[in-house]
Amino acid sequence: MGLFGKTKNNFGWLAISCQSDGIFVAHVKKPPSSKPVVELFSFYPADKPGYPAALNKLAKELHPDRYQCTHLLKSGEYQLLSVDAPNVPPDELKNAIRWSIKDMLDYHVDDATIDVLAVPLDKDGPARSNTLFAVAARNQVIGQRQALFEGAKIALCAIDIPEMAQRNISALLEPEGRAIALLSFNAEGGLITITFGGELYFSRRIDMTVTQLQQADVSHKTALHERITLELQRSLDHFDRQYHAMPLSKLLLSPMGLEGAGLQEYLAANLYTPVETLHLESILDFSKAPDLNNVESQQRYFMVLGAALRHEEKSL
Repeated sequence: MGLFGKTKNNFGWLAISCQSDGIFVAHVKKPPSSKPVVELFSFYPADKPGYPAALNKLAKELHPDRYQCTHLLKSGEYQLLSVDAPNVPPDELKNAIRWSIKDMLDYHVDDATIDVLAVPLDKDGPARSNTLFAVAARNQVIGQRQALFEGAKIALCAIDIPEMAQRNISALLEPEGRAIALLSFNAEGGLITITFGGELYFSRRIDMTVTQLQQADVSHKTALHERITLELQRSLDHFDRQYHAMPLSKLLLSPMGLEGAGLQEYLAANLYTPVETLHLESILDFSKAPDLNNVESQQRYFMVLGAALRHEEKSL
């Protein structure tokens, strides 16, 4: 897959995410001096066997050939690994990383598609080797996904991951000179990311879904909140040790509705870091997408909106 499709008309990025209940789509326009505008969002109900028909309908209705299309992988379809940067020329980097992560994969490294994301050095921090994120996905997964989109005549220009989609949202929220932590939950689980200067420095998965949080009774919900707090405290402490020259301004919770309010209150009472709830309308213009003004829709479209804010030109 090439980095760019063969479209002559470039309307920007169209993000497409295949979830268990259907296909989410979003397009965001980014004016230079105002909030990004959500120009398009849509949902096509489908289970996995129904993806081809849903994508065909999407292709007919949304004309994706006008856009650069990016597809968002699900959490179980790739691994994001933190590794020390090898001291090799740039053209040898991917091969060196492939060798470095071969024992971290549960399949043979020859069966992996690998990309590399740089983590900028902390200039004010201690001297240490540079760190990279290696993204690894099975060739079979990437090949099947490409075939799925090719079947609908949708040219994929990039394949993305939720950590980078969430990074894109964090970049709109960072106070000058301060890092920010963002915690989200969806049907796949929880994800905490910490960004600084628009770059991803830390990410960690939490094995807990938004459905578990919403359906738990009072006693079980307290136990889940305690577990989330412990995971967050470990993550924030690790970031502080690694990047103590990057002060963390606050922790933001992605839109979650009533459950989010309870979690925000619990975390605020048990973490030393200020905790706030994110309202996407504070950073995104929904004038052309008024249905996204409600919390439930913001929760469902959170990741695909982040993917539509893509500003890098990298692919798996």
